[in-house]
Amino acid sequence: MLKKVCLVTLLLVGSFFLSMSQDTGWQAKFEQLGTTLPTPNEYRDASGAPGSKYWQQQSDYEIRVTLDDNNQSLTGWEKVTYHNNAPQTLTYLWLQLDQNMRASDSDSKSATSAGLGGALPAKSFDQVFGGSPSFDGGYKIASIKDMQGNDLKYTINKTMMRVDLPQAMKTGDQFSFQIEWSYNINDRMKQGGRSGYEYFPEDGNYVYTIAQFFPRMAVYDDVNGWQHKQFLGSGEFALPFGDYKVSITVPADHMLASTGELQNPNDVLTASEREKFALAKKTFDKPVIIRSQEEAIQYEKSKSTASKTWVFEADNVRDFAFATSRKFIWDAMAVQLDNSAPLAMSYYPKEGNPLWEKESTIAVKNTLLTYSERTFDYPYPVAISVHAASIGMEYPMICFNFGRPRPDGSYDDRIKTRMVSVIVHEIGHNYFPMIVNSDERQWAWMDEGLNSFLEQQTMAEWYTDLPYFSNTPASIVPYMKGNQLFQRPIMTNPEQSLQLGPEAYTKPAAALNILRETVMGEELFDMAFKEYSQRWMFKHPQPADFFRTMEDASAVDLDWFWKGWFYSVENVNISVDNVRWFRLKGEEKSFEGQVQAQGQLATGGEDNAEKGIEGPFTLELLDTNPMSYGEFRATVNDEEIRQTYAGKNFYEVSFSNQGGLVMPLIVHLTFADGTVQEEYIPAEIWRRNEREVKKVFITDKQVVKVSFDPNGKLADTDDSNNVFPKQASSSRFDKFDKD
Repeated sequence: MLKKVCLVTLLLVGSFFLSMSQDTGWQAKFEQLGTTLPTPNEYRDASGAPGSKYWQQQSDYEIRVTLDDNNQSLTGWEKVTYHNNAPQTLTYLWLQLDQNMRASDSDSKSATSAGLGGALPAKSFDQVFGGSPSFDGGYKIASIKDMQGNDLKYTINKTMMRVDLPQAMKTGDQFSFQIEWSYNINDRMKQGGRSGYEYFPEDGNYVYTIAQFFPRMAVYDDVNGWQHKQFLGSGEFALPFGDYKVSITVPADHMLASTGELQNPNDVLTASEREKFALAKKTFDKPVIIRSQEEAIQYEKSKSTASKTWVFEADNVRDFAFATSRKFIWDAMAVQLDNSAPLAMSYYPKEGNPLWEKESTIAVKNTLLTYSERTFDYPYPVAISVHAASIGMEYPMICFNFGRPRPDGSYDDRIKTRMVSVIVHEIGHNYFPMIVNSDERQWAWMDEGLNSFLEQQTMAEWYTDLPYFSNTPASIVPYMKGNQLFQRPIMTNPEQSLQLGPEAYTKPAAALNILRETVMGEELFDMAFKEYSQRWMFKHPQPADFFRTMEDASAVDLDWFWKGWFYSVENVNISVDNVRWFRLKGEEKSFEGQVQAQGQLATGGEDNAEKGIEGPFTLELLDTNPMSYGEFRATVNDEEIRQTYAGKNFYEVSFSNQGGLVMPLIVHLTFADGTVQEEYIPAEIWRRNEREVKKVFITDKQVVKVSFDPNGKLADTDDSNNVFPKQASSSRFDKFDKD
């Protein structure tokens, strides 16, 4: 039956919704971040670019280190040359002693809050409560001297060490000093950690993945001065760039992978290995096996007591790591980029095959191709994936990755997906933070989140056949619909994060996905993201530099987005509350049959009936009021306007923001003939009323259903209110009754 209502006047001016803005709990979601961000200055521009007087420090290293394969220890000497490019005078230096988190007095365990349940894994219990008390962890500092052999005064505070300078360093000065040190290597499989060793009892050998192995200079910058927050385990590393020359002595039958380029191949590689290594540099279609599985098995049995020293050099890197074992298989291939052809390489024990030989180096190649296209050409000569059974971890040019087939060598798509995706992720860290060198100790999302976003993009480009669902808007929904008392904003220090995985990895990755696919569009996003990446190559960006650059390079105001996604724990829950159908006055009766058909869309019985789309209501377009338009009245032809809209359908759709995050509206209009039309409304529709808005859609065909975000692009946490007319939801009783 047709319904009639009083006169509705449609005004195409902003005051149409003005009355809705009263008393709605306004939270300034569209106000600029303003003083929330640091004030721009001569070091960091308001545009997000480095300022005209931007500066950063440099730390160069010469390192000699020996690995003892009998007692799993490391002994080393290093020369540090520190360049003071800061406008300040320095009287002392701070170095990081990250191995000290394994010392008996480490805060990483004593400051951990944990309770007991009825049952929990033994390994987890030991790591949290016991910590292998028999393990003698941490650095043993033998001496710290200047280059003339004079002792320097130093003070160790947990995982940080202060070295007092014999005389103040002014701007432009440099100072060299030397440190002798040693430490016991941790068992990654028992004690955890980003580096350490794995023991293989079947053949009595070890795989060593060695990092954080030397005292490293802390960052001194224009934002924090010294970044010397204690290393508790979650907050990773902030490090200056420098040039490295590193000599590594290991058993003679070991194969070694490292940051940098090998300087003495004639001393450490066989003639056959050198020949195949040279071939790999010219091979672009598939990996070249340099040391085969059969050869590695023979080395497993050799147990040489002799040693070899490998020498590597690396320029303009922020860290250094290596891996070594007599178990390693080695393959490599070249990757053609626009302006270079770096080597993609993998090192892995036989326990990683056949999966690693088939997939690892190809995954390295795919990562370099996608990341280089989205940011900048990979600038280093090599990119290395090393197999380790524990957590994945990244360093310049080299990373340690898990993912192992079953003992019989079989694997399924789930195992392959985990292995490939972690390689993509860790190789991707070469870009963030190894080159775009953000402060991991303070802002985990600036490397993990940006990198997880590009990981997802790489997997979507190269691995569509695998069951990979991470780092998308849909993947963050379970977290975002959870209890907000147990959530922290993305802009939280990793040591204070309650759920580091979602808050540093998945949520920022999903947010960037939404920015690219929905808010900004691919062209503007890619242009701005590349601008940020290239502006901050080999520099130290802060969050404001990213936020400002993304806006500066795209002309898109994103402050509302940063405020919602990065500074709050609100979620996306937008409801389609009501739809009303209008026809111009005099056209309503001719649609009575369609209205009756449309009424059948209402769901539920008489006791719980949900209303369908109501209408058509009367819409009358009045003559233009000359008092409102003055001299322009003569140019308005009211009848011509009425003819323009004759025969049209007008749908007034009411939306409410129940989750708090203001977002664009992706609306699908389903017509009576089954076709669908998508409408995109920018987030600014919420700018005057953050809780409720209405939008009018004008169509030629009759609409029978209105849906919000049906394809899950916006991480909406409750799809039960996304469709109008409301859809019937079946209960467990209904399912039982049907069965």
